[in-house]
Amino acid sequence: MATPYFGHVIEGMETPPDDGPRAPSIDPFTRRPWAVAAAGDHTVAARAVAAARTAFDSGPWPGMGFTRRGVLLHRLADLVEEHTEELALADTRDMGKPISDSRGKDVPRAAQNLRFFADHARLGAAETYPMDSGHHAYSRFEPAGVVVAVSPWNYPLMLATWKIAPALAWGNTVVLKPSEETPASATILARLAVEAGLPPGVLNVVHGTGDAVGKPLVTDPRVDRVTFTGGTATGRAIAAAAAANLTPVSLELGGKGASVVFADADLDQAVAWSIKAIFTNAGQICLAGSRLLVQRDIYDAFLSRFVAAAEALPAGDPSDPTTRFGPLASARHHRAVLQHVLRAEEAGARVVTGGAGEGWTVRPTVLTGVGTDTAVWREEIFGPVVTVTPFTDEKDAVRLANDTRYGLNAMLFTSDLSRAHRVAGRLRAGTVWVNCFFVRDLRAPFGGAAESGIGREGGAFSRDFFTEPKAVVIQVDEGGRP
Repeated sequence: MATPYFGHVIEGMETPPDDGPRAPSIDPFTRRPWAVAAAGDHTVAARAVAAARTAFDSGPWPGMGFTRRGVLLHRLADLVEEHTEELALADTRDMGKPISDSRGKDVPRAAQNLRFFADHARLGAAETYPMDSGHHAYSRFEPAGVVVAVSPWNYPLMLATWKIAPALAWGNTVVLKPSEETPASATILARLAVEAGLPPGVLNVVHGTGDAVGKPLVTDPRVDRVTFTGGTATGRAIAAAAAANLTPVSLELGGKGASVVFADADLDQAVAWSIKAIFTNAGQICLAGSRLLVQRDIYDAFLSRFVAAAEALPAGDPSDPTTRFGPLASARHHRAVLQHVLRAEEAGARVVTGGAGEGWTVRPTVLTGVGTDTAVWREEIFGPVVTVTPFTDEKDAVRLANDTRYGLNAMLFTSDLSRAHRVAGRLRAGTVWVNCFFVRDLRAPFGGAAESGIGREGGAFSRDFFTEPKAVVIQVDEGGRP
């Protein structure tokens, strides 16, 4: 059987396999290549930006109107749902995500992103500003232009659509650069966009490394917006590169989330959600609750239940629907996560359970006795490694949770409603989930403080980033004459 190929898609055309360099995509479970993808350079990046620029400046998309654009985005969502198996398997083969998550969560959410923003843009309202001077003022939200969207490898399809859906719905054109480690679903999505009827150049996909393709994209003066999800170090580099052209950026970066469990919490619920918060996607999620803080009164009981639940997670072949815990995405990342565990042990931490598994798997790993000055407490590991630390009271819990240079999210477990509101207000985080985890309303702001990023996306927050808000002031009566 021929090896699957995933090319660049520029101006509605996919590059053939013999057009330029290629790079393998490695299946993390088999640790062998399963597909090849195009590997672009600065010339490919320039072609894609030129296509998007022409499509915005001369094409029909910006002037098509919200209703017509929305129809096409809903058609694309239909096709995403029709191709669920192909898209789900692509992400599973590319990065080791359990197929139950790819099929049951990521693909449906990708379709939902497209539908939500298509409708949100169409139903959105501008504002009018009453003026006593005899003038009428109102706002307009016009598309910004060409958007470069750089998406990560941990949620390849879902996070790509989180970026391109609002950008397209508001009339922009897009160049999407997925991670070079997870190219497949981006090309499939671009193929489906062509089938859905999006005009040429409206959605372009280019593959390659950050140096070869990413840097030329974000430094191109023809680009009007850059949106990036990924590591903090890369976010800094993107912000610096885009600053040369004063290109606005939206950066959703790293995290070191805390799950805070008070003694009055429902213990079963707190254990179940805390397991999801750290071990979903094998911990390869910026929202991971990698610092678990438990009130001393229930520390031993909670830890016992938590360890048992971690050890019970079904691990194995991610293409098996019964698997809930798969391998890490790459050999490089596997080595890095295990190095974190080794360094933690050397610093005095106790490994209660976990460690190296088969292949590129790191078993759900629980550490105790971790000092707040150690790397495993302070650095984002991006793997299935959690530290469990006791706290005494509410003040102590807030102090420990806020003891991080990140500020993306936190989880809070308590049956005391007043405490829930009080502590949520004191936690420095872009999102606080109370007695739950990763529950999203697409109207709500999403993003982080400090080293977790710049800006917010979601609902009207995405509109504000992907548009140029404009004020219009009109003289309407004699009182407004000079």
